Amino acid sequence: MNQAQNNDNKIIGKPIDRVDGYLKVTGSARYSAEIPTEQVVHAVLCQSTIARGRIRSIDTQAAERAPGVLAVITHLNAPRLAQLTWLPAGQSLPILQKPEIYYYGQNIGVVVANTLEQAEYAAGLVRATYDEQQPVGMMAQRLNEAFLPPMGLSGGGGGSVDSLRGDVARGLDGAVSIQQTYTTPIEHHNAMEPHATIAMWEGDNLTVYDTTQNVSGVRQVLASAFGIRQENVRVVSRFLGGGFGSKGLNWPHTTIAAMAARQVKRPVKLVLARPQMFTSTGHRAPTLQQITLAATPAGKLTAIRHATTSHTSMLDDFVEPSGLMTRMMYSCPNVEVSHRLIRANVGTPTFTRAPGEASGSFALESAIDELAYKLNLDPIELRNRNYAERDEHENHPWSSKSLRETYRLGAERFGWAKRNPVPRSMRDGRYLVGYGVASATYPANYRAASARAVFFADGRALVQTGTHDLGTGTYTIMTQIAAETLGLPVDRVRFELGDTRLPPSPGAGGSTSAASAGSAVQAAARTLRSRLIEMALRDENSPIFGLGTSAVTVESGRIFARDNPSRGETYVQMLTRLGEKVVEVVSSVQPGRERATPGTPATASQKPGTEQDRGTQASESQSGVYSFHSFGAHFCEVRVDPDLGTVQVARVLGCYGVGRVLNLKTATSQMHGGIVWGISMALQEETYMDARSGRYVNANLGEYHLAVNADIPAIETYFVEENDPYVNPIGAKGIGEIGIVGVAAAIANAVFHATGKRVRSLPITMDKLI
Repeated sequence: MNQAQNNDNKIIGKPIDRVDGYLKVTGSARYSAEIPTEQVVHAVLCQSTIARGRIRSIDTQAAERAPGVLAVITHLNAPRLAQLTWLPAGQSLPILQKPEIYYYGQNIGVVVANTLEQAEYAAGLVRATYDEQQPVGMMAQRLNEAFLPPMGLSGGGGGSVDSLRGDVARGLDGAVSIQQTYTTPIEHHNAMEPHATIAMWEGDNLTVYDTTQNVSGVRQVLASAFGIRQENVRVVSRFLGGGFGSKGLNWPHTTIAAMAARQVKRPVKLVLARPQMFTSTGHRAPTLQQITLAATPAGKLTAIRHATTSHTSMLDDFVEPSGLMTRMMYSCPNVEVSHRLIRANVGTPTFTRAPGEASGSFALESAIDELAYKLNLDPIELRNRNYAERDEHENHPWSSKSLRETYRLGAERFGWAKRNPVPRSMRDGRYLVGYGVASATYPANYRAASARAVFFADGRALVQTGTHDLGTGTYTIMTQIAAETLGLPVDRVRFELGDTRLPPSPGAGGSTSAASAGSAVQAAARTLRSRLIEMALRDENSPIFGLGTSAVTVESGRIFARDNPSRGETYVQMLTRLGEKVVEVVSSVQPGRERATPGTPATASQKPGTEQDRGTQASESQSGVYSFHSFGAHFCEVRVDPDLGTVQVARVLGCYGVGRVLNLKTATSQMHGGIVWGISMALQEETYMDARSGRYVNANLGEYHLAVNADIPAIETYFVEENDPYVNPIGAKGIGEIGIVGVAAAIANAVFHATGKRVRSLPITMDKLI
């Protein structure tokens, strides 16, 4: 019997409501800045007002005399910290250690006071004078300074920054070709919940409540910075109000909060103001992407060249890997992908939802659309003629791929056949109407993870792992996995996450949580279920004594014989009879291996010899034999005012093949969120930098334009049924990123179809259409 699948009690996939929904709608869910903490004091950052230079002097006397102030910490009096290694630190710049300034908004001090108002007032009294130099920025004007990064791709993908197969020059010879340049701007995450930290010390033990997607990474950085063992650091992050990558690394404010707490010997709360979130927690780097496509007159690609230039900070080499999708998306014998960086006086960029694919898909999928028009082919037909039957970059077969089906189903549901292919040929009253399409993809990542499963004699189960819920539904899908695998109702399972005291799981990024933590939860629940069944089968007083494990199953917490359901008993009845109060196990999974171990510490039911280490099981899952990716297609309809150049997205449809869908409701919500961001990316988002000062001039939600309810049309999403036995034990591909990939391109392609004007620079604003 395969206990990973309990066909008698199907729960996985059902669109059940969020198990944490009640806590959130009633305000009972505690976010990091809301944790009740006795004697907490408040910290406010002081930040540089220049982008390049050196602090000549810093006057803190007035701030130190202000009411309620407990400490003012600058590079002049800060304790010495260890040099941090970039990743998992957000940047390698020493924190309050030196007077050098590398970007506008760099932290130069922190004020700690009894109240937030006192700290804010005193922070405004700190005066710094600088030896200022002219900052460098404006990447597009400095392409001659581009350099080859000395490390691999860092923005979400691995491997070399450059790749080549075949001979691109030969592929270009005599072919129909296009060569264009596409650009994307600086963008910021702007999660609803600001970054926040509460830090407290007890001797050499540090506890931190942090807005992080990676509690283990934050623990690692803090232990390194303060020279203590990781076991002495506890990091907790139970709820997040969005993150999108900005909370994936440890940023300086978290270390500063811990530094301040140690100095004042009180718990310290530090919450970033919205403008500080533009300078303190990374951003999506701007890109300049040069794409060349060549094809035969029949539409078969013969060459692709994709060269990306993006900026990075003065100290770290963060690559926005826009060419990742190009390496494997289409079948083509000659493909060259490269990435280059230009240094600028900015904070280090970081992961932003679908890092690389979001920006790269705009360029690649716009270029594919341009080539389709040049070849007089339907854009979907061109994509189908170049469908990659295997990953030609890795030279591996796909573990599964349903892209053709997403094109077919998406086109059918969208009504693509109604499209008149001639640009500017479709109208609705005075508005120009356009249809656009783009492909979507994202790697199906799976990483090592562990989980604990506990069953109590009162019929409740507890499952724990150190993963995270950014608001995407992790609490719910993990509960569903555990409940189905254990054969219990959902309301009898409690799931806990977000604490370094729990078995470790990877950070929530790269669409890994469901696959990695979910597989660990399934493994732990499966091991616990097997343990409970074995206890009953070995007990002479059990109704199922002596049966084989394949002869029994579990439903609603009751073990019974498959051929005689009346012969059985509940978990509770069995444990009560045996006098056991709790049974606990810990299990781990990793690519290519699964490992289950006894719970630690051992419970009374785990007598020596009764719960043996189950060893390892070889698996092709994520072993390198296959290439693992999700695929999909986005369809868009726009209406453009021909006089004003305004663009309104009328409807969007997404269709995806993402392996096993763990909860239809939360998965649909995930895709809607990605599409909404894609609309925002296409039409509105851009962070403006003043080249003279290096300052972001729209660092607030009043002037950084985001899509709001009035900008969002009806959204349809569909999932193609896809069974992938290789991708990971639960067969699910992460969906956190794919929802945004290609949306901006689909909108840009629709705008061209409507107007006949090709916009190759995001966002698509009215000045680019008039």
